[in-house]
Amino acid sequence: MLKNILLLFPLLLLLIKGYADDRPNIIFLFADDHSFYDVGAYGNSEVQTPNIDRLAREGTLFSHAYNMGSEQPAVCVPSRTMLQTGQTVWNTRQYNARQWAADGRFWSQILAAAGYNTYMTGKWHIPRVPPQDVYHTVRNRRPGMPNQTPAGYQRPSLPSQEDPWSPYDISFEGFWRGGKHWSEVMVDDFEIMLDDAVEKENPFFMFVAFNAPHDPRQAPREFVEMYPQETIRIPENYLPEYPYSEQIGSGRDLRDERLAPFPRTPYATRVQRSEFYAITTHMDHQIGRMLRALEAAGVKDNTWIVFSADHGLAVGQHGLMGKQNMYDHSLRVPFIVVGPGAPQGKVLRAPIYYQDVMPTVLELAQAEVPEHIEFNSILPLLRGQREASFYDAIYGAYMDYQRAVIHDDYKLIVYPEAQVLRLFNLVDDPYEIMDLAGEDGQQARIRDLMQRLQGLQKQFNDPLDLTQVFPDWF
Repeated sequence: MLKNILLLFPLLLLLIKGYADDRPNIIFLFADDHSFYDVGAYGNSEVQTPNIDRLAREGTLFSHAYNMGSEQPAVCVPSRTMLQTGQTVWNTRQYNARQWAADGRFWSQILAAAGYNTYMTGKWHIPRVPPQDVYHTVRNRRPGMPNQTPAGYQRPSLPSQEDPWSPYDISFEGFWRGGKHWSEVMVDDFEIMLDDAVEKENPFFMFVAFNAPHDPRQAPREFVEMYPQETIRIPENYLPEYPYSEQIGSGRDLRDERLAPFPRTPYATRVQRSEFYAITTHMDHQIGRMLRALEAAGVKDNTWIVFSADHGLAVGQHGLMGKQNMYDHSLRVPFIVVGPGAPQGKVLRAPIYYQDVMPTVLELAQAEVPEHIEFNSILPLLRGQREASFYDAIYGAYMDYQRAVIHDDYKLIVYPEAQVLRLFNLVDDPYEIMDLAGEDGQQARIRDLMQRLQGLQKQFNDPLDLTQVFPDWF
């Protein structure tokens, strides 16, 4: 009897492994500095993103996905830390990164404990913990941004003046450092990782983090020539300079804002946007290569793909170039989910934070979602089990300079140093041009939004006291 049980034991193990293999593979494609609007599927007819648009057709598009903001000028650092740890923006300042890694509390470590093989390539930008400490396989870990020369700043000036910068001149290095554009190296890495992953019995999780379309906005010449600057539209919310920029931490000394000259001109704005579109389309082309590799490997049908970005970018909107602001072009990101059973061609408007992807992936992997994770799985929304957002209101923050709250189609932006409130109806005014804060009849709405913001501040351990600056609204 014992001998028969021992003979059956290997078969039992195979059955257990076979069950584990039925769990889906998961790929998170992550862009950098990529607004929701700079994707064709989100309504931008000017930029060409056929492969991201294909993901939207084959899956579900979340129209209102947000990054919570930042407690430092490098918005991508807390954004990515929130993503990997499940902590909200102010709590990312309090956790001990090395201890969390030692305790196995990072996203990939939880998946590894559940039996997933984990892979990472691209931008990491989380201090004190290298990705090698929390992923099984890491290729080409990239810094926060490619190096850039002084020629890439304060440009272009006037059409009559020679521009010292060229997006496809490899001598400026940046994305070209090493001889091959980093977005293309990402796909090389992906193909190598995929070849390794499909040979293993366990399912895989891949964190594929582009540096694109972050500046320096470089792309091969063929992509740059797709977007002649004279054909690029000026944004409807274009301004030569933002009136409160110095008081909200987005002034002339901020690195992102120094990319273009002051005041902004239509010409400089068109050039910046044309180069932004070029590197975006080049990144989209690489995503197409990845999708073809998945199909060739025969694993696409059992693979979930999520495409998103760490935050958006102004690129000339509201007179700003960077992401250090509370406007939708900088807070809202693309968020598209494709996978077995995900509705095809569906648009979900329930507001989410893009960091909700972390508990979502853990649930897909049948992994335990630890109590320390502060975000929510969106699977109930995808499966039609829930229609309403998990969040009664969306919160936004930038250092001590800016706060925002979004509720019932209205956004209130708060500038403590400038002692200014700005109110926008996001349905009637999606480009956030018409400030309603000074209009009669808005006082009750502003008071309600201020009190909601105060409640979110307490929930998220926000240390800024707005009652001292705006006592009349509390």
